[in-house]
Amino acid sequence: MLRDRITLLLLALLLLGCASLLPGQQKPQWMPGQMGMNAGILPDPGLTYANISVNYNSGQFNGPNGKPLPATGNYNVWVVENVVYYVPDQKVLGGNLGFMMILTPATGSLAAEIQPPVAGIENLAGSAGGSGLADLWIQPFTLGWHAKRMDFLVADAFMAPTGRYHPGASNNVGTGYFGNHFQTGTTIYLTKNKGTSANLFTDWEVHGSRQGSNGTSKTPGQAFTDEWGFGQVFPLKKDFTQLLQLGAVGYDQFQLTANTGTIPIGSVGPINVTAPASILPYYKVHAAGGQATFILPKKNLSFNFKCEHEFSSANHFLGNTIVFGGVFTLKIPQ
Repeated sequence: MLRDRITLLLLALLLLGCASLLPGQQKPQWMPGQMGMNAGILPDPGLTYANISVNYNSGQFNGPNGKPLPATGNYNVWVVENVVYYVPDQKVLGGNLGFMMILTPATGSLAAEIQPPVAGIENLAGSAGGSGLADLWIQPFTLGWHAKRMDFLVADAFMAPTGRYHPGASNNVGTGYFGNHFQTGTTIYLTKNKGTSANLFTDWEVHGSRQGSNGTSKTPGQAFTDEWGFGQVFPLKKDFTQLLQLGAVGYDQFQLTANTGTIPIGSVGPINVTAPASILPYYKVHAAGGQATFILPKKNLSFNFKCEHEFSSANHFLGNTIVFGGVFTLKIPQ
């Protein structure tokens, strides 16, 4: 019972003190909802630009038992990803190489208040927010294969902590630590005309250390994300120059290993009180929703929209993710 109250207190303090747009303790670096359908398709050889706008909004934070903490408020994040993908026209191991970079302006805010009666954490309230360029995504290696009934890719990327981060600041937009991301993408075509597909994307991330306030340092635990989708393409014109893809999508994200290092708890007079980061409980979240993609094949152009509702979480926010954007490929002349 005492441990549960301590855990609740730590989560409450975390909720009120998470100044970063992607709080390291309870959310990993990969922001889910970016993939979905067509997860295994590497762009054609050439230069591809994609714009991905992601909004995450939540008014609830769930504790270890999956039930909401006694808090009111709102957590809202907007990121606009500018993705540049280059695929040369050479084969490696039967597939195509790809190189990618993402620049991400971001803005976010948190306003919360812990509501009584919860012994020991009454009358706690706080707010945080900031905007600017978030951390830089570099993907120096992607290898994708195209088969008759399947597209598949593997990639390795890292996120560099270039976004603004200062321990204890309330306007951080960076995570403050390096992260390595090993990814896979698979699209299986269930019909010969490739109109019906099943898709799966995975991201496994391993993190470096981040400096905290009061001389602390913490390494967030490893995290795993899967994003899935089932889609059907419908021709809007008989010559197939305009296509509409509709489908169901969703994601699952959870912590794999314990946090290491120390976290600040507070102070008693001149003495700073810390605790092992491993006492922070593991997080997880699950979501499902829908996606629509409008495709212009002859113009190498597509636009997409998706909305996913988180229906279950533990030690994590519970909210909604909305994603929209477009993709254009300037092909290498054959």
